[in-house]
Amino acid sequence: MKFMKIGTKPDTFYTEEATRTVISDIPSDLTIRINNICYLLHKLQFPLVPTCGLLQRLCSDSEDSDIVIIDLHDIPGGEDAFELCAKFCYGITISLSAHNFVPAFCAAKFLRMTESIEKGNFVLKLEAFFNSCILEGWKDSIVTLQTTIKLPEWSENLGIIRRCIDSIVEKILTPPAKVSWSYTYTRPGYVKKQHQSVPKDWWTEDISDLDIDLFRCIITAVRSTYMLPPQLVGEALHVYACRWLPDTTKSRPPQSSGSLTEESMKKSRRILEFIVSMIPADRGSVSVGFLLRLLSIANYLGASPVTKTELIRKAGLQFEEATVGDMLLPSQLSSDQHYYDIDLVSAVLESYLVLWRRQSPASAENSHLLRSVRKIGKLIDSYLQVVARDVNMPISKLVYLAEALPDSARGDHDGLYKAINIYLKQEHPDLSKAEKKSLCRMLDCQKLSPEIRAHAVKNERLPLRTVVQVLFFEQESGSRATGHKPELISKARQTQATEEEGDKPQQEARRRNTVPESSEREHHEKMKSLEGKGVRGNIGEAESEKGKERRGEANSASKVDPKKIVQRRSRSDQGHDKGRER
Repeated sequence: MKFMKIGTKPDTFYTEEATRTVISDIPSDLTIRINNICYLLHKLQFPLVPTCGLLQRLCSDSEDSDIVIIDLHDIPGGEDAFELCAKFCYGITISLSAHNFVPAFCAAKFLRMTESIEKGNFVLKLEAFFNSCILEGWKDSIVTLQTTIKLPEWSENLGIIRRCIDSIVEKILTPPAKVSWSYTYTRPGYVKKQHQSVPKDWWTEDISDLDIDLFRCIITAVRSTYMLPPQLVGEALHVYACRWLPDTTKSRPPQSSGSLTEESMKKSRRILEFIVSMIPADRGSVSVGFLLRLLSIANYLGASPVTKTELIRKAGLQFEEATVGDMLLPSQLSSDQHYYDIDLVSAVLESYLVLWRRQSPASAENSHLLRSVRKIGKLIDSYLQVVARDVNMPISKLVYLAEALPDSARGDHDGLYKAINIYLKQEHPDLSKAEKKSLCRMLDCQKLSPEIRAHAVKNERLPLRTVVQVLFFEQESGSRATGHKPELISKARQTQATEEEGDKPQQEARRRNTVPESSEREHHEKMKSLEGKGVRGNIGEAESEKGKERRGEANSASKVDPKKIVQRRSRSDQGHDKGRER
């Protein structure tokens, strides 16, 4: 940081109550009042009035008297800026830097301390310092630009803001190999060495200290040149967001009125909206993880629907690049009992699917689109496996997100089964049969791997109907392997189809949050009827030894006696129902 010293005399200003005066044998004959401070100075014995054109005019307008009183309450920079000008006139040593240049320059202009009044005046020296030191320096230009927020109109009219921005943008566009000035770069893992090359985003941290309006001016000017890739602009926005916006990734908002005041919330909303509006349209200019975090912050701050919609749209465009870690964001609604913000993920998924269907409404077999939606399917199933561990996660939200995916999004249902099993096993062992059926109805047993089917057959947490469906497919697969197609399998499938048809009223009732008792009774009667037919026992006998060897241990579930499983599960369900009644 550069500075300039002017004057040689020691500082003889002192304060007595609310009065500032100069140690001198000559009595004061000029009183200048600024806000609550009163300065007792001299008109002609020291070159104060001869140096300031404004004071010359004001003194000449006053009546001939021994003491002249002048009010300068509107001087830019206030009493501190005026005192710098006064000390310059008295020859007292002053130190100028990027921190006090703006108020000193505006005050000198206000007092008309120009060359037309006296040669070598204060304005001339300040302009020389501005051109040769401040504008030539990187951090000096940024600090000076930041100080203009206290005097925006004066700084704008005097050209300080424009010239600082031009200087900063010129340095940002300088090739990294030619950067020779000092800059701030504190990325994790980065160690600055003597001969290490300058990173391309070397400038992003320093400009993040600026006020949002000034920061926007710089980003707008940089983008207008089209000389930097959009990823660098996106990185600057990311650094600025980390610097000024609250971090909502680590914990939920407090239950009280909030840790931020309404003024802080309003300021943060404004910053967020500006950042979103400045994100380049180029895909990949910012990461999808950054977009999801901004969306979480938007929920926390109560941002406008326009801002949220734009973030959801942008995140949907890049959703297949997301990881499970990017999506694990805490809910920002204090009314939510669950921890993870599953609604945020659902909204982004819906946005992605709208675009996916629009690109190929009839060509679902398109290899690129199929790979894309399959990647999303695996991502969502992995996410469900994590949020299923949330003890307060409503089953309705889990089911909604799982069913939002189209059938083609899942090549297999292993990941979905794991999520369901975790939800039933971890923290939700006391779900009703209707809730379990609601959770398991999306499972397609034909898309389960042999290992998962073997686990499902022995999984006592699954509804009986799901276990029966798995057994059907196990036996049918075994029959295909041996080349047989027993008649009992056809009857079993007809029975299952009849059962599914009978479940339609039950599904309709579930949508209304009620389950008719008649449907439950019909379901148990069908299961007992199926059990009496001995379907599985006969099918198991039809299997050949050769077919069993082909399937190996993976199909060990087919060796289980279905009749015993149905009987055991029926008794278990009855005991569970009695326990719930008690």
